[in-house]
Amino acid sequence: MERRVDLTCWFRYTTTMTTRIDKIIAEALDLPSPLRAFIAAKLLESLDVDGARELSPEWKEEIRKRCREIDEGTVHLAEADEVFARAYAKLT
Repeated sequence: MERRVDLTCWFRYTTTMTTRIDKIIAEALDLPSPLRAFIAAKLLESLDVDGARELSPEWKEEIRKRCREIDEGTVHLAEADEVFARAYAKLT
């Protein structure tokens, strides 16, 4: 006996969710950098596994300082490939 699954409901749900997600992303990308960073931090925090340690106040301040330096343009950002290539060159 062949068993058929009605995917209409699933398709409608997926399409609706995709549309909502696209809208949320578009709206988030229109926010100023500090607000996008705040939202990103909250989303990343939500992925933490149970029992994960809370960041110390010192680390939180260090993260804020580094984000501020990036926003102000007072630090030079390098591509990861460049950084790893230089580090590897120093090791060899």
